[in-house]
Amino acid sequence: MTNERNILIIDDEVQIRRLLEITLSANGYLISEASNGKEGLVLAATSHPVLIILDLGLPDADGLEILKKLREWYFKPVIILSVRNSEDDIIRALDNGANDYLTKPFRTGELLARIRLAIRQSQTGEDKPLLVFGSLSIDLSNHIAKKDNEILKLTSTEFSLLALLAKNEGRVMTHTQILKEIWGYGYIEQTQYLRVFVAQLRKKIEHDPSKPKLLITESGIGYRFASL
Repeated sequence: MTNERNILIIDDEVQIRRLLEITLSANGYLISEASNGKEGLVLAATSHPVLIILDLGLPDADGLEILKKLREWYFKPVIILSVRNSEDDIIRALDNGANDYLTKPFRTGELLARIRLAIRQSQTGEDKPLLVFGSLSIDLSNHIAKKDNEILKLTSTEFSLLALLAKNEGRVMTHTQILKEIWGYGYIEQTQYLRVFVAQLRKKIEHDPSKPKLLITESGIGYRFASL
């Protein structure tokens, strides 16, 4: 059974583990630690963490390979914390199942916020029938979206795109993830196709489409839905 306050840290840097232990313990979390990938996999199976913080630069294995092994059976959130900051590294991690990605050095306040959001999302269980973000509401059961209580005229594809992003509020979703989910494998290279639909959707849900507050572009990576 998952321990709802236990977080597993898989990182070979002693200083980072100490910083995380102090920060997370002060905020009511219980901490398990691993200094390499093999130990991390064992602890993930035995300590039943609610969330895992994973470094990519591990001494015995690449963190991406550990992530792939975790995702064979571990379905709770995984947040990558790494010095690697290239778009390719971030995209590979997200495409292989990471829920979020922060680069070192990091701000502890931001990490805590990302942890809270990831845990909250994972505990919602089945889709909520109604999602509300300020003046925007999304009725998942009836496929209806409203802005300022007015029904939006969305195509079925636009609604599917909006619902996917909104259900993953706060999570960066890569172009590949979105294209595969909405249009299928045959469209995973069609990023321009996705940009067109995002632009159309912004015109309908944003108060100022030129300065989006809900549907945020993560340059070179994908999109993130952020509540107002």
